[in-house]
Amino acid sequence: MTIIRSRPLTPSQRYTALNRQNVAKKRPERSLTRGGMTKSAGRNCYGRITSRRRGGGHKQLLRFVDFKRDKFDIPAKVQHIEYDPNRSAQIALLAYADGEKRYIIAPDGLKVGDSVQSLNASPRDFATGMSLPLSLVPLSIPIHCVELLPGRGAQLARTAGSSVQLLAVEGNKATLRLMSGEVRYVDARCRATLGSVGNAVHNQQSLGKAGRRRWMGRRPRVRGVAMNPVDHPMGGGEGRTSGGGHPVSPWGQLAKGFITRKRSKPSNSSILIRRNGRKVKKG
Repeated sequence: MTIIRSRPLTPSQRYTALNRQNVAKKRPERSLTRGGMTKSAGRNCYGRITSRRRGGGHKQLLRFVDFKRDKFDIPAKVQHIEYDPNRSAQIALLAYADGEKRYIIAPDGLKVGDSVQSLNASPRDFATGMSLPLSLVPLSIPIHCVELLPGRGAQLARTAGSSVQLLAVEGNKATLRLMSGEVRYVDARCRATLGSVGNAVHNQQSLGKAGRRRWMGRRPRVRGVAMNPVDHPMGGGEGRTSGGGHPVSPWGQLAKGFITRKRSKPSNSSILIRRNGRKVKKG
């Protein structure tokens, strides 16, 4: 996939670079969408802002994506590759042989007309988009949409361009290396999809203007060093300053290097090497 730059007929198009290649220019499957999504604008159930700089934006339809891939031994053909405003990856519309349609995360290299399948037995050939248990996946093939618990649905490697490497399968445990560098255990019965997630050039796109960012529901961001001391710990100073101290949030919490993961988190026992390269001491 490549970034498309349009002819600059307007000032904003001069700086706009988007990836809409091979994406269907039609409305999504009506039976797999839901409208009327209420936007929280970053507020929790008490009305307090927990995620800043959110609000506004264009109306969006929720696409129901099949993360479980629990329709076994029934072949499906790819009808469309579509844009999903709710995620960085693109989605593929599958039409199964029995007439049912479902959305999945579109892997890199998947094209319209390709056949995909979800199996519980070892296949003859390992095609991109095929869903298998980790115990049947070859070690040399990148995978994505990996489950953390059998039957729960994909939770790992769902964003654009991401993938997971299967290092080993020993008994009922599979060892995975994530793109962050973390190495962890996962149940070998968990399912995964072959290939890496498509739209890898997502982070190279240029929105071109502030208005497009507002369409996505993202509000302006003001730097802490540009504020007054009463508004932010990093504000104030004579002239333009970079803060002079360690970066912190408006409430004084460290923004870099501060460990926020709880030591009592149950999934800590499944981690072998953390993303910073440190080995986890057991016992």
